[in-house]
Amino acid sequence: MKISDFSIRRPVFTFVSMILVLILGAVSLFNIPMKLIPDINPPVGVVVTSYPGAGPKEVLEKVTKPLEANLSTLPGLKSITSTSQEGSNLILLEFSWSTSIDDVQNDVLQRIDQTALPDDVNKPRFLKFDPSQFPIIQLTLTSKKGNEELLKQLADQLRAELTKVEGVASVNVSGTLTKNVRVLLDQEKLKTYKLSQQDIANFISANDISLPGETVVIDDKQLTTRIISTIDSVDTLKQLVVTVNPLNGEKVRLQDIADIAIVPEKEDTITRTNEKPSVLLSVLQKADANTAEVSKAFQKRLNELLDTKKFSAVHADVLFDQGDFIQRTIQNIFQSLVLGGVFAMLVLFLFLRSAKSPLIIGIAIPYSVIVTFVLMYFADFTLNMMTLGGLALGIGMLVDNSIVVIENIYRHLSMGKDPKQAARDGVKEVGAAITASTLTTVAVFVPVVFITGLIGDLFTEFALTISFSLLASLFVALTVVPMLASRWLKPPRENIEEKRQSSRMLVGLDKMVRWSLRHRIIVLVIAIGTLAFGLFGVTKVGMQFLPNTDEGFFSIRVNLANGSALRETEKVVSAIEDELKKVKEIDAYVSLIGSTQEQAFRGTSQSNVAEIYVKMKDLDERDRSVFDVVDDIKNDMEQAAKKANQTAEVSINLQSTAGSTPNTLVFSVKDTNEARLEKAVEKIYDRLSKLDEVNELTTDISETVDEIQIKVDREKALAQGFTPAQVATMVNDMTRGVTATRMLDKESNLYNVNVEYDESVKNSVDNLKKLLIKKQDGTFIPLGDIADITIGKSPVQIHRIDEQYAVQFTLKYKNTTNLGEMSAIVDKEIAKLHLPEETEIVFGGDRELLESALGDLLLAFALAITFVYLVMAAQFESLKYPFVIMFTVPLMAIGVALGLMATKTPVSVMAIIGVIVLAGIVVNNAIVIVDYINQMKEKGLASYDAIVTSVKLRVRPILMTALTTILGLLPLAFGIGEGAEMNQPLAITVIGGLISSTFLTLFVIPVVYSLFDKETRKMKHSG
Repeated sequence: MKISDFSIRRPVFTFVSMILVLILGAVSLFNIPMKLIPDINPPVGVVVTSYPGAGPKEVLEKVTKPLEANLSTLPGLKSITSTSQEGSNLILLEFSWSTSIDDVQNDVLQRIDQTALPDDVNKPRFLKFDPSQFPIIQLTLTSKKGNEELLKQLADQLRAELTKVEGVASVNVSGTLTKNVRVLLDQEKLKTYKLSQQDIANFISANDISLPGETVVIDDKQLTTRIISTIDSVDTLKQLVVTVNPLNGEKVRLQDIADIAIVPEKEDTITRTNEKPSVLLSVLQKADANTAEVSKAFQKRLNELLDTKKFSAVHADVLFDQGDFIQRTIQNIFQSLVLGGVFAMLVLFLFLRSAKSPLIIGIAIPYSVIVTFVLMYFADFTLNMMTLGGLALGIGMLVDNSIVVIENIYRHLSMGKDPKQAARDGVKEVGAAITASTLTTVAVFVPVVFITGLIGDLFTEFALTISFSLLASLFVALTVVPMLASRWLKPPRENIEEKRQSSRMLVGLDKMVRWSLRHRIIVLVIAIGTLAFGLFGVTKVGMQFLPNTDEGFFSIRVNLANGSALRETEKVVSAIEDELKKVKEIDAYVSLIGSTQEQAFRGTSQSNVAEIYVKMKDLDERDRSVFDVVDDIKNDMEQAAKKANQTAEVSINLQSTAGSTPNTLVFSVKDTNEARLEKAVEKIYDRLSKLDEVNELTTDISETVDEIQIKVDREKALAQGFTPAQVATMVNDMTRGVTATRMLDKESNLYNVNVEYDESVKNSVDNLKKLLIKKQDGTFIPLGDIADITIGKSPVQIHRIDEQYAVQFTLKYKNTTNLGEMSAIVDKEIAKLHLPEETEIVFGGDRELLESALGDLLLAFALAITFVYLVMAAQFESLKYPFVIMFTVPLMAIGVALGLMATKTPVSVMAIIGVIVLAGIVVNNAIVIVDYINQMKEKGLASYDAIVTSVKLRVRPILMTALTTILGLLPLAFGIGEGAEMNQPLAITVIGGLISSTFLTLFVIPVVYSLFDKETRKMKHSG
C-alpha cells in the first residue's frame, strides 16, 4: 500500500501530521456543544383561538368545525385533533416527518384567514412546536424564616438577576406575589347615589390621564405640551369626587361608597416544596445555546446570589437540571470509552505478549477518536448520548483495523524479517481486507441516514459518528500504526510463529476445521438449527420503542370532581405527600395545587386539579429504579387520595427526555356517532381496567360540570330598556370585576385598579337574583326580574380527531411487562368486544412511533445487507466470494436472541440498530478468512489446504478483534450510571451476535467456501 510505504519512509512527516490533527481535535472538542440528544423538531403545530364567553358547544360549532374544514386539506397533514372548551379552542396539527413546519406555515396562516368566524372571536394564532420552550432547569425556593410574602418578593428579584445569565432566554416564576388596588363597592350606596359599577370604572379612568397636546412656541422656543392628571396613590384614589349629594350638596368621594386598599391578588393556586410554601422557577434556554454550559453558568450564578446577604433567607432545591443530567450521562459514556480502550490494550498484550504493541494501540485509539471529533465539528454535530454512544460502540471497532495490521506485522517479524520490511509486508497482506471490512461496516450506516421521523433525527448523527470513527481508524491503521511498528517493534530471538503453529490450541483448531469439512451437512444443519432457535427466541422477549431511562423524576396528576374547592384538592395532595414522605428513595417533591405547570404557563388555574413533581435521589444512592418505585407506591397513593376525597383520581407520568413515554400505551376511539362512541368507550374501559398488567387506565371523555345558568327573558329585558347582550356584559363585569386603570406609585410599582363587588353579593343563586342593575333613567332593578337563574350542567371539553368525535385512552402498565406484550393483550381484548365497523381504534404514542420505525428499520436492514454485498463485490472483483461471506450474517441471530433473553431485554429500536450494526461487523471476520484463502491459492496452495491454513493463521486477529469489540462494549452492556439504559440494548445485541457469529464463522465459512470452490465442491477428504 503506497500510503503505508510513504508513512514508513517519512516518519517525521507522519508525526507532524499527527500533531496537527491533535491540535485541530482539541480545538474542535472544546467547541462542540453538549446536549442530551440530537435536536428533534417534530412537524407539529397548534392553532389557538379565543372566543370570550362562549360555551364548549358554541366554540365547537362556530369556531372549531369551520377551522377544521379548512385546515384538514393542508399538504402533508397526518392528523388533526381539536379540543373545544369554554372561551377557547385548541387544534393540534400533526404533519408527516418529511414535511417541514416552516414550509407549511404560510399555508396554515392563509387557511386561517380564509375561515369565516364570528366577529367577537379573537384572531386565531398559529404556534410551532419549539423544543427550546421546554424548561432545562426547574427549582423551588423556600424561606428559611417562614416569611411567605418576603419569599415572593425575593423570588421576583432573583428571577431578574438570573435572567441575565448567558444563554438563558427567560425564567418563569409561579407562586409569586402580585398586588392590586381593590375598589370594593357597596351596592346599597351605589343605589342611593344612582351610580353603577361601570360609572365608577369610567370615572377613575377619566381621572388618570397623560395625553400629549400640540407644540407651542414660547420665547423663541418650541415646546411640547402634555395634559397630566394621574392617580399615584391609594389616598389620591380615595379623595376622588364621584358625585354631589343632591340633598345637602356635599361632595361624595370614592371612599364614601367603596373600600379601597392594596391587597394581594386572589390566589387560585398553592405552591409548596416538601410541604413548605415555595415558589417554582422554570428556566428556558435560548434556541442555539449549549445546554450543559447554560446549566453550569446558571448554577454558579444562583449559588453566588444565595451566598449574598440579600438572599440569605432563601433556600433553593433543584428539582430537575437537564444540563447536570447531560454532563453525568456524557461522563459515563466517556468512562465506557476509556474502559473500552484499556480492555483493547489488555487483549493485545495477552495475545502478543509484547509491551510495545499495546502501546501502539494506546496511541492509535485516542488519535482515531480525536480525528472523529474534527469530523464531528465540521459536520456541525453535538456531543450527545447518540454521538458518544456511537463512539463507545466504535471504540472496540476502532482498534480492529490496527490489531489486524499489528498482528500481521508481528507475525512477519516472528519470521525473522527486519522491522521496516515486516511493516511493509504485513500491511500489504491485510490492507485490502481491512479496507473492505471498514467499508462494509460503514455501508450499513448509509441507509440509516435515509430514515425519516423521530428515529431519523435520533440516529443520523449516531450513524455518521461511527462512520467517521471507522474511517479515521482505517487511516490510522494504514499510516500511524505501520510507522510506529517499523520504529518500535523488534524481531524476536526465535521463530515464535513456527512454535505457535504447533501449539495445542491451533492443532486442535486444525482438527476441528478438517472435521467440519468432512461433515459439511452436519455443520450446516447445526447452523440452520441455531438460526431457527435464535429467530424463535427473539419473538419471546417482547418489544418496546426506546429503552426506559431512569432520569430520577416523575410527576403525579390529581383530579377531583369538577367544581371541587381548592381546600378539598389541598386535602388530597396532603394525603399523597404523607405517602411520599415514607419513600426513602425520594429526595424532594413540589406540589402545585389548583394548577398544573402547563396551566401555569398559560396563566390559567383550576381548583380541582393538582400536580406533584417528585425528584428521586441519585442513582447510586438508591436500590430501586424510578419505575419500581412508581409500581410499588401507586396503590398506596390511590387509597390515601380516595380516603381524603372519594372523587379523587391519581395519575403518574413518567416522561423521557428522548420523547418516549415509558410504560404507557395510548390509543383513541373514533366514531361519527356520539352515542355509539360512548357505548364503545364504556365496553373498552370495563374490559381493559380488569387486566392484571394495568396500573392505571384513564380517558379524556368529556365530563360535565355544574354551572350557574342565567337565561335572559327577552320580553322583560326589553320592557326595562335592555338587550340580552347588555345584561350579559353587566353581569360579567359585576361577577368578575373591571380593571379601571393601572396605577404607577412614587416608587414605580405598578398596580391594577380593580372595581368589584363584595363576594357576598354573588355567592348564591338568591344573592345573584338580588344583584341590582342600573336602568337608563337612573333607577335600579334586581337581576331576577329580567332573568331566570338556575344551576345546570355543561360539558367541560369536546374532543375530536380528524373531524370525528373521539375519546383518548391512556393505559399505564406495570414494569414487569413491555409495550409489545401489552399491545398484543389490548388488541386481543378489544377484538373480543366485536365493536361496530364504524368505530375506529387508532394507536398513538410509543406504539405508533414503534410501528412507523419498524418499517423504516427493516428497510434500512435490507439496504444495509445489499450495500455490504455490493461493497464486497467491488473489493473482491467477484460476485461469488461476497456471497460466501454473507453467510455469516444469519449466524448472529442465535447470539442476539440469547443475549436479549438472558438479560430480559425487549427488542427495541436500539436493539434493531444493533442488528444493523452487526450486519457490517460480522462479515469482517469472514472477509479476513476468505481474502487470505484467495492469497494462499494465488501462492500455489491447494484449495483444501488454503482453507485450513487460513483459518489457523487468521484465528488470532479474528479473536482479538472480536474480543476488543466485545470488551469495549461491556461497560455499556452493564448499563451502569445515568443515561446508560439508552445504549444498553444496542451493546447487548452486538456482544451476543458477535460471540455466536465469531465462533460459528470459523467452521461455517470454510464449509460454505468449500461448496462454492471447484476443487473442493465434490471432495471426499479424509483429512
